[in-house]
Amino acid sequence: MSTPTLLLFDIDGTLVWRASVEHALALRQALHTVHGLDPSFEHTLSAAGRTDGEIARLLLLAAGVSQEAIDDGAAAVREASVSAYARLCPGDLSDRVLPGIPELLESLSGRNDVRLSLVTGNFEPIARLKLRRAGVGHFFESGQGGFGSDSEDRSVLPELARRRAGSDGVAWPRERTIVIGDTPRDIACARADGVRVVGVATGPHPAEDLREADAVAGPGELAAVLGGLLDG
Repeated sequence: MSTPTLLLFDIDGTLVWRASVEHALALRQALHTVHGLDPSFEHTLSAAGRTDGEIARLLLLAAGVSQEAIDDGAAAVREASVSAYARLCPGDLSDRVLPGIPELLESLSGRNDVRLSLVTGNFEPIARLKLRRAGVGHFFESGQGGFGSDSEDRSVLPELARRRAGSDGVAWPRERTIVIGDTPRDIACARADGVRVVGVATGPHPAEDLREADAVAGPGELAAVLGGLLDG
């Protein structure tokens, strides 16, 4: 029997949409708590595809906080963000799940040739709570995946997820791994690890921005695109 394909899903813009308001607010509250950053501090930062830690660092640098202070406070920011999100997260996020995603995950979870996991810039407790409240968290096993709490550098997360999915010190094979995400940064992190990637034009980036992916799925097309890759 051949090795199943490890599918590494991004979350925001890929599985859910419009679920970042409370998440962004929680991060801002954490930066205020730990570093005294004014919650209304404005900066033209594109957060899409970045890790929570990277977003925090860029905001703090723009506000004049030193690299040393950012490094020293990184764990505190992470903990404060998770705590704030637990307070702010709506009790039901099922209306934020992208159309067709529950059915797709249900179908994929029933296949013997597929293993579901995550690669996301979210801190892991935030990712898990967000997906649980969205009603799709049970498709992704604990102890697996790559998260913003593992590293600020998104490019290392697919390799980390493959190592966690592997056994006996051997990472899951690259040729049996696919990243699924909605931003050029998702594509870049897959390329950094030498794995395939499917771009989904459901977030802020149109299909043209995702042309470097191995395949691009428009709204409602992800099941067909993945099916073609898995069955091809």
